[in-house]
Amino acid sequence: MKISTDIKPVSYLKLHSADLLNQVNETHRPVIITQNGEPRAVLQDTESYENMRTALGLLKLLAQAENDVRQGNTVTQTQVFDNLAAILAK
Repeated sequence: MKISTDIKPVSYLKLHSADLLNQVNETHRPVIITQNGEPRAVLQDTESYENMRTALGLLKLLAQAENDVRQGNTVTQTQVFDNLAAILAK
């Protein structure tokens, strides 16, 4: 499907909001809303939005972990398990 079918002016949104909601929920493709010919907003189904936020959160954690590794802020597997054993023994 062409992306051009997923770009709609704000006037179309005003007149066909229910249709657009059905479209994004069925296709899971976002719709770009334009105003005066310029992109202004994105209409997206909630499932895709939640998946995107989860993926971004995981990417942020990976970036932080990579930074820790580069800076040498790491511990060995043995240290992790020893620390856990000490906590659980309390």
